[in-house]
Amino acid sequence: MRLSSLCCLLLLSLAGCIQMKPENFAGREPALVLEEYFLGETKAWGIFEDRFGNLRRQFTVDIKGSVEGDLLVLEEDFLFDDGEVDRRVWRIKRVDEHTYEGQADDVHGVATGKVFGNALNWTYLVDLKIGERTTVVRFDDWLFLQDDDVLVNRAVVTKFGIRLGEVTLFFQRVDEAVESRAGSTVLGREFVAQAAE
Repeated sequence: MRLSSLCCLLLLSLAGCIQMKPENFAGREPALVLEEYFLGETKAWGIFEDRFGNLRRQFTVDIKGSVEGDLLVLEEDFLFDDGEVDRRVWRIKRVDEHTYEGQADDVHGVATGKVFGNALNWTYLVDLKIGERTTVVRFDDWLFLQDDDVLVNRAVVTKFGIRLGEVTLFFQRVDEAVESRAGSTVLGREFVAQAAE
């Protein structure tokens, strides 16, 4: 009896160690290609919940994506429900068929991401403003492309391995941008081809 209970506890603890991997989404459609999805204008709606599940902040993001050489540049303008505004500019490079690297002013070092099928997992250290102070936290960011150009983003925020909270965002392309992107699909595929060489 005691041995079977111990085995059950061991199995449960091992199950908690199994993590989702980008490779699990290989072949899933629609395929996520950042250079295609974010080219032009995109809108996002997001929330931040603390580790107890309490809603702490709501916000919107207006995103303008452009290509500069081999970089995807994302200009993100945040508007929070308390009136605070913020801005982040990402410079993202496709390293190979499945790997992205990105940098922004408030990101420490280089963010790295892996994409397979409709999913991207992106991890990085970033300065997070909490009240009057700023602290460095780790984002474990997952993006999942859905039908109708909806992109779902879930990020777990931790510090020293302790979960601080979770960010959830939903992205939608702006209508005018969707039309202009039709001709830019080739550009995104060229990025993939160049990165694979």
